[in-house]
Amino acid sequence: MEDNAVNTIEVPVAPQAKLIEIEIMELINAYRINEGLNSLQNHDTVKAVASTHTEYMIEVDHVSHDNFFLRQQSLQAYASANLVSENVAYGFNSAESVVNAWLNSPGHRDNIKGDYTDFDVSAEQDENGKWYFTNMFIKR
Repeated sequence: MEDNAVNTIEVPVAPQAKLIEIEIMELINAYRINEGLNSLQNHDTVKAVASTHTEYMIEVDHVSHDNFFLRQQSLQAYASANLVSENVAYGFNSAESVVNAWLNSPGHRDNIKGDYTDFDVSAEQDENGKWYFTNMFIKR
């Protein structure tokens, strides 16, 4: 019998949404609707996977897309994702500031405007109070 196991990260239970996370998702959906695009649904598995990356970035004190392929494979396996992308950021102190920064960056804006069905965001503070963000998008 062949082992066809997919390399994935363990998907934890999604943490409860923080106000800043809800505001980020509302701002992104408002932007998408204003652009004539569909609004996106929040998704607990996406949030759980995003939260693992936010925790990782805090742990290594570095903002990156490290191990994106593992998050992508996990969302393909556990959220039926056909397409996956992510935006990351740090140091912003409000939902408006991080979303505006993403919208002012062509690559990040392309992710926000992409052909997706679901999304979620993880925002966590390090011990110095600096915010780290992982915003993931999927199409099912």
